[in-house]
Amino acid sequence: MTVRTRFAPSPTGNLHVGNARAALFCYLFAKGQDGQFILRMDDTDEARSTVAFAEAIKTDLAWLGLDYDETFKQSDRFDQYEAAFEKLKAQGLVYACYETPDELDRKRKRQLARGMPPVYDRAALQLTDDQIETYAEEGRTPHYRFKLSGGAIVWNDMVRGEQKIETASLSDPVIRRADGSWLYTLPSVVDDIDSKITHVIRGEDHVTNSGAQIEIIESLGGNAPVFAHFSLMLAADGGALSKRIGSLSLADLRDSGVEAMSLNSLIARLGTADAVEPVQHMATLIDGFDMSRLGRAPARFDAEDVTRLNARILHDMEYGDAAPRLADMGAPEGAGFWDGIKGNLTLFADVTDILHLIKGPVSPVIEAEDQDYVVAALDALPQGELTEASWSEWTQALKQSTGRKGRGLFMPLRQALTGQAHGPEMQHLLPLIGYDKAVARLQGKEG
Repeated sequence: MTVRTRFAPSPTGNLHVGNARAALFCYLFAKGQDGQFILRMDDTDEARSTVAFAEAIKTDLAWLGLDYDETFKQSDRFDQYEAAFEKLKAQGLVYACYETPDELDRKRKRQLARGMPPVYDRAALQLTDDQIETYAEEGRTPHYRFKLSGGAIVWNDMVRGEQKIETASLSDPVIRRADGSWLYTLPSVVDDIDSKITHVIRGEDHVTNSGAQIEIIESLGGNAPVFAHFSLMLAADGGALSKRIGSLSLADLRDSGVEAMSLNSLIARLGTADAVEPVQHMATLIDGFDMSRLGRAPARFDAEDVTRLNARILHDMEYGDAAPRLADMGAPEGAGFWDGIKGNLTLFADVTDILHLIKGPVSPVIEAEDQDYVVAALDALPQGELTEASWSEWTQALKQSTGRKGRGLFMPLRQALTGQAHGPEMQHLLPLIGYDKAVARLQGKEG
């Protein structure tokens, strides 16, 4: 059996970190089993679904590094849903209901007021032909429900262990609206059967849905997939993440300059007892992913953790991984430059600021009390081509001649050469600045 998972977003908005976690879990599990990862666009909501959002979802998945093996959209499969609907109807498992949303809402409120569970009472099954004809004359069109068995549905969940849903405690799910459009349940089941999905990996808010879906799958002659319902994410302070999700879209995170692997490294371990570590490559995440490590407690997401991980990933990044991007930015070739600056990076875009220190123009900062010292430093600057050894030779000579040491020795030189009091180690920057620019800056000239 080939393991096949699916990520099924609705193209009605941008993906956020919660979506990314679901997609990543599906991808890591499938690839760890030499299986396949399927992208399904749940675009049955034709009024809200757009091509632009669908393309944005694909862009986000590409940024994360989640390459899908197949993709399709539900709007191309209405004929299959219609056929499944008619099959269930012929089995007496689908029935028409004529209550309006307001009538259903009033019925639920009455049940709650009496201390009863707000479960649909199947009143539609008691309608006479005359009542149905009256509704038709009024212009009412029915919505349709799937008739649950009322028995127990049991499965072994990969995250939650044995799960049992008493369908007698559930309302028969609406599978088709009065306007003829489909709700999530039936199309999803039909697609999972036709796509040969073996594992459905999703948030724990779908646990109850799974009971109804298993009954529909079996009624259509399919085999229920293996389910894994992982815990939902909270904000760092324990509040609901959903209320702040607008600022945590993948597009916004990408535009902020964070590495995709920073986000992947974090959300792959959220909800487990394993320490979050910066991971450079997806293959490492795949090898280390274990569904059984996911716990039942809610996971907490803090965007600051992504930033911290981002710096650690850049600090550990090999030159070979950085080289193509450095070349696009016009950075000097060779591992020396990268190894010299990466420890100062929080975002890769920070390379641009460091290149500015090298290429200029830089406005030297020379304090009044350091002017004589900088003049002496200019006289002592090694002539000709500067190397990584030049900084040490230069400062050692100045230490001997001026008696300065520590911050008083190094800081005036850094400020004169870069205009800043912080940055990469000067032994790496000095040869890149070069002799001519170094002389001009020590003379207080912008260069």
